[in-house]
Amino acid sequence: MIKPELFTLLEDYATTPDGMAVSPQGDLVLACPNYADQFKPGCLVRFDTSRQAHHWIDVPVHPDTSLASPMGIAFAPDGDLYICDNQGWPGRPELQFKGRILRLRIEGERLVKTTVVADGMEHPNGMRIHDGYVYVTQSMLSKVKDPSGLLVSCVYRFPLDAKGIQVSNTLSDEHMVYTVLTRNKLCQYGLDGIEFDHEGNLLVGNFGDGTIHRVRFDRRGTVAGEEIWVQDPEQLKSTDGMIMDGKGNLFIADFCANAIARVSPDGIVSRIAQSPDSNGFSGELDQPGEPCIWNGLLVVSCFDLVTDDYNINTAHELPATMSCFDLEEASR
Repeated sequence: MIKPELFTLLEDYATTPDGMAVSPQGDLVLACPNYADQFKPGCLVRFDTSRQAHHWIDVPVHPDTSLASPMGIAFAPDGDLYICDNQGWPGRPELQFKGRILRLRIEGERLVKTTVVADGMEHPNGMRIHDGYVYVTQSMLSKVKDPSGLLVSCVYRFPLDAKGIQVSNTLSDEHMVYTVLTRNKLCQYGLDGIEFDHEGNLLVGNFGDGTIHRVRFDRRGTVAGEEIWVQDPEQLKSTDGMIMDGKGNLFIADFCANAIARVSPDGIVSRIAQSPDSNGFSGELDQPGEPCIWNGLLVVSCFDLVTDDYNINTAHELPATMSCFDLEEASR
């Protein structure tokens, strides 16, 4: 296995690192929902090409909750940044259906425009932009009651120019394009990580089942086929954020196992790194939430917050950490 290295120790304004994206200028941008301390604003951190971090902006808060909780993020072709504002993650009833998809226009260090693309979401989590749409995983749909009693989760698809969409979190939502059940009763947490492969197929991770679903759309954008592409409990326990490299390798943050998995183009899963429970201060994986490819590195955010019996992680420590690997070594 590969030994992870320390990418950075974050400053105290960032307590819970999560989603990442590379800006048009080549900077690495990190979203921090700061669930570990919600007195600290949900914010974006920017790393320049010399790996120096600085606080970029605080994400605009929801008018009803005075909170913002940025998780998945993605830059659009025009340079605007789209954000999953996952208000519902802490499980507080008053926040459950306050999630939003935001579109931010940032010029230099200044936020100049905020558009609410969608509102009223229960649990928006991962995000990718593809062919004029922003695709969003929603990890829980508690209003949808399957006869099995199992959790339902879904993918939403919104046009990039959309605004003011009110989501009902039911199967009647016109922007919902894909749903799954999570069958693992020990971990009822649904679709999370999201990516598109080189053929344009949608890849989504069913967190609790530790599976990757591959979804093919027809020209009208309707699901034309879907399958469980990856399932290997020995190598992959959970599927949080994920990203594909230029060779077609898919890297997955195995949140519960403190590990990173690599899926080859032919669907073979290999656990390439794993750490024991630790504080992450020496670069150990400390509940990895999302990988991102940047300047020859596979950079990994360490969420380090969930401490139930299904996770290796046993405690939250500060400062928050990020790990990294040499991408060429990780791709072998």
